[in-house]
Amino acid sequence: MNFDHLLFPAVLLVGITALTLILSNNWRWSLAALFLQYVGVFILVAITWPVMMSLAKLLAGWMAATVLWMALAGQEQLLAVSEIDQGKQGSTEIVYSVSSRLFRFFAASLVILVIFSLIPLVIDWIPGIHREQAIGSLLLIGLGLLHLGLTAVPWRVVVGLLTMLAGFEIIYSAVELSILVEGLLAAVNLGLALLGVYMVTMSGTEETA
Repeated sequence: MNFDHLLFPAVLLVGITALTLILSNNWRWSLAALFLQYVGVFILVAITWPVMMSLAKLLAGWMAATVLWMALAGQEQLLAVSEIDQGKQGSTEIVYSVSSRLFRFFAASLVILVIFSLIPLVIDWIPGIHREQAIGSLLLIGLGLLHLGLTAVPWRVVVGLLTMLAGFEIIYSAVELSILVEGLLAAVNLGLALLGVYMVTMSGTEETA
């Protein structure tokens, strides 16, 4: 299959979803953005890898996002029960003030400017990488790092790590084709999601104790 005509939409998609993960204070919107992000990653990987291997990457990402979704949905129900039984105000949401969102937006804008200045260097350093792959991978790595630097919430840390890993996988797909490494990366994705579930569960246990 030829995905060349989808490269620009894929870059736009990963950029918008990575930015949404930084700005959103709703876990549903964040994980929906993560689902869509893996669609863009699939397209950027599929231009150099066989479609079936690229689909494996897409499915592994969706499985990781689904695991996090189920954990957070269960956590929300647990906190709702705690609020009824004990009069606690429980929520899985994070409230960002207007100033906080503006800071996050401007920080992300600076990261994006730095990324576009580095694209020619990355294309020179990595023979065979498409320009759109370089842009998409750097957006995910840069905004993923920014996300990690702006949060201490366990599941958001996991989402930031998944975003960074997706960016790395786009670069790797342009360098080498390896079924074994792809399997290991898929296992890392699922392992990070399970770690996020554990951390969410432990934090929920402490809040309802």
